[in-house]
Amino acid sequence: MHEASIAISLIETVSDLCQQEGYNSIESVRLKVGRAAGILPDALLFAFDVAKSDTLANKAELIIEYVPLGGVCCDCGSHFDSEERYIFACPACKSSAIKITRGDELQIIDMEVN
Repeated sequence: MHEASIAISLIETVSDLCQQEGYNSIESVRLKVGRAAGILPDALLFAFDVAKSDTLANKAELIIEYVPLGGVCCDCGSHFDSEERYIFACPACKSSAIKITRGDELQIIDMEVN
């Protein structure tokens, strides 16, 4: 379960930032997670809750914003969004010449601190 290592790294990162800015605790962390990032949201939420004990984030809530898979077709120029984790052909023309432009991100958006 690589979500555990992601959760640990996330807590270390936000804790370091929190301390650098002189704060004592983290109330919430908001993430942007793409549908094709290969992350199981429930597993990440669970891992975060387990890993946060005895840290500055021990009472923090993890808020996940999902980003749909998006792209553009190199043949017909159609832009598309999909709630699927993977897409292999343009929804408009069925061409396999597509470029994925979003949906694989894992990004800290912000955090609320005290």
